[in-house]
Amino acid sequence: MHTLNLGILAHVDAGKTSLTERLLHTAGVIDEIGSVDDGSTRTDSLALERRRGITIKSAVVSFALDDITVNLIDTPGHPDFIAEVERVLSVLDGAVLVVSAVEGVQAQTRILMRTLRRLRIPTLVFVNKIDRRGAHHDRTLRALATRLTGAVVPMVRPHGLGTQDAGVRPHGAQDPGFEGQLLDALAEHDEALLTTYVQDTVSYERLRAALVEQTRRARVHPVFFGSAITGAGVPELVEGIKELLPAAEGDPEGPVSGTVFKVERGAAGEKIAYARVFSGTVRNRDRLLLHDGREGKVTATGVFDGGADIREAPVTAGRIGKLWGLADIRIGDCFGDPPRADGTQHHFAPPTLETVVVPARARERGALHLALTQLAEQDPLIGLRQDEIRQEISVSLYGEVQKEVLQTTLAEEYGLEVTFRETTPLCVERPVGTGAAVEFNKKDPNPFLATVGLRIDPAPVGSGVEFRLEVELGSMPYAFFKAVEDTVTETLTQGLHGWQVTDCTVTMTHSGYSPRQSHAHQGFDKSMSSTGADFRGLTPLVVMSALQCAGTQVFEPMHRFRVRAPADTLGALLPVLARRRAVPGTTELLGDACVLTGRVPAAQVHALEQSLPGPTHGEGEWESEFDHYAAVTVGAPPDRPRTDHDPLDRETYLMRVLRRMPGQAAEVN
Repeated sequence: MHTLNLGILAHVDAGKTSLTERLLHTAGVIDEIGSVDDGSTRTDSLALERRRGITIKSAVVSFALDDITVNLIDTPGHPDFIAEVERVLSVLDGAVLVVSAVEGVQAQTRILMRTLRRLRIPTLVFVNKIDRRGAHHDRTLRALATRLTGAVVPMVRPHGLGTQDAGVRPHGAQDPGFEGQLLDALAEHDEALLTTYVQDTVSYERLRAALVEQTRRARVHPVFFGSAITGAGVPELVEGIKELLPAAEGDPEGPVSGTVFKVERGAAGEKIAYARVFSGTVRNRDRLLLHDGREGKVTATGVFDGGADIREAPVTAGRIGKLWGLADIRIGDCFGDPPRADGTQHHFAPPTLETVVVPARARERGALHLALTQLAEQDPLIGLRQDEIRQEISVSLYGEVQKEVLQTTLAEEYGLEVTFRETTPLCVERPVGTGAAVEFNKKDPNPFLATVGLRIDPAPVGSGVEFRLEVELGSMPYAFFKAVEDTVTETLTQGLHGWQVTDCTVTMTHSGYSPRQSHAHQGFDKSMSSTGADFRGLTPLVVMSALQCAGTQVFEPMHRFRVRAPADTLGALLPVLARRRAVPGTTELLGDACVLTGRVPAAQVHALEQSLPGPTHGEGEWESEFDHYAAVTVGAPPDRPRTDHDPLDRETYLMRVLRRMPGQAAEVN
């Protein structure tokens, strides 16, 4: 048996989960097809998913297609849950991108296809809902070619569109024009094929073999039409999955290598890791070495087979399995030898919004923090920010729907009633110049037994934060250098205005310490000898002094948008965009419609989406995604309340920090 790890991806409501149900029924895994509307689908197991009719968490189910074991992963379609999709991409051998024959190519469809092509994941397109009124064949194909990729090859011809009798007929060697379509799509990536065609006749078998080869290289994308509800076109899609998508690779006898793409908690609160094993075999009681040097012992394993979870089965190369016992495991962790990598840390943009979560009862703040911490383990892009001073917890978000889901999850799974403050954008700070600062050991006003000098320089956009040394690594114990580097990273999470500082280099220019000393006939004396706490306490003061010398500018997240609307509504639409600080870019007329693109602050996206139906008579189509950070030039730069000991206020900072250092006898200056 071969294994194929297959992802089902789509814009919300394109019929992705319905297609999953149909595939399970076709494979004989389920006797009856579940309904999204009735909340009876196999992969939407959360109560909230069943009620709302949307997929929130990715789910895995396995079935057999002849000699292929398919691990099918159903992913969320709503853009607020794009983080779930991101994690799945790293474990896929192939994908089916579902598009509606009625709505056509939608916002999320474009984002997903761009990512699939960039990662070179072999992808088939399934155009669903051909039985619905308003379904189109030619228009949908044109949209696929113009808005997704020109490398599409229709594999079937639908008939009876818009009726319950809608069906498909597969294209074959005898279809006029089909060989020409194949040749046009394939010859672009195969000069030998084109040369053979010019010199002689190319056989259909040769074209079909080239189609398989190029599909598996993600160079072309075969398109199937059908209906997940009626089953029309699904057998043809199944044949395409078996023939065109590549099987998983990996040596079960090789060194263990894998990636964790999902973490959930069992009934007893234990962590369960979902992992793709690329090489080797993971068994019960195995010890796994994680990429950062941590080690965990597997206490149980399981695999997916025939629609069920099989416990105590080893997870071999190419398969997806469940692992118990890894208490410290996190989503995105690799174990064993590093698996394949695409060189990109994130496939999609990080969240650009933030909100404060407020418990209905103040006494439940501790329980709320514990619950959010556990949810963040399952979704690492739920960034938690604890403000001890104001007793507040903030979370990062993609959008308002995610906020609603989080609220319901806290209520139903943890019994916590919460509300949210107004959603605000997550800005960043960048240095505008060079700044340096130094404080010397045993010289006022430095109360710490440490010398730290730092210089901060601007760096190219997107480079993040880099720590460098201009001092000899052997000039003091390595643990002190490590303490400085870690503290620099932590301190720069809150700049002069409270935002994450990025795109800079931090260079250590001075270092020094007091060696271990003791009084006569006594042990180690912390008051006379440097410790890591001295460097962790002093570094924030030096960082912020250098940052003040450099100066910073606040940048807010910007989305690029695309609006398609009737051309005669453009005059009413432009003032609405202007009121939300949107800056139009290009305008294209397409018959009686116009397509307007531009940039808009992330904070305005939700409001714009809500206000779009009015000026466009309900016909406006909106899509947007994060594009870049732009300098805040209107009004005062927004400040974010600090959650640390505030090294910008030296006196208060020293009072708080020195109080936490046992044995610290220095006075606060």
